[in-house]
Amino acid sequence: MTEPLAPSGSSSGSPSAAGGRPLRRVFVRDLELMASVGVYELEKRYEQRLIISVDLMVLDDYDAESDSLSAVLDYGTVIAGIRAIVESGHTNLLETLAERVAQRCLADQRVMRAVVRLEKPDIVPGCRTVGIEIVRDRN
Repeated sequence: MTEPLAPSGSSSGSPSAAGGRPLRRVFVRDLELMASVGVYELEKRYEQRLIISVDLMVLDDYDAESDSLSAVLDYGTVIAGIRAIVESGHTNLLETLAERVAQRCLADQRVMRAVVRLEKPDIVPGCRTVGIEIVRDRN
């Protein structure tokens, strides 16, 4: 979905943030949820399938030894946040929904970049999917 923030100076090719801090990519691909989203009357009346993907560049401070979920960004928490946003009620625009998801992800101070892709697979006949993708960086 996205390229690393910046190439690392190390030979490993790992991405790094400003200041050379290493980054880890945490992603959720193709999460399917039923959502009330759209501007047309039919979309307001019936929920539709929405496919959500997020790709997060996260500061990688993991010590490689603790083996503790609390030491890393939990993708389960990311998914729960996405579900809460989608299930909170009707949204007219995919753009609005994507911004809300990106804001939720960036609320975790370890997240440096959020790439959010929203797709509607069942809305245009003859088309596999339509949608949007946004990229938001921590300021």
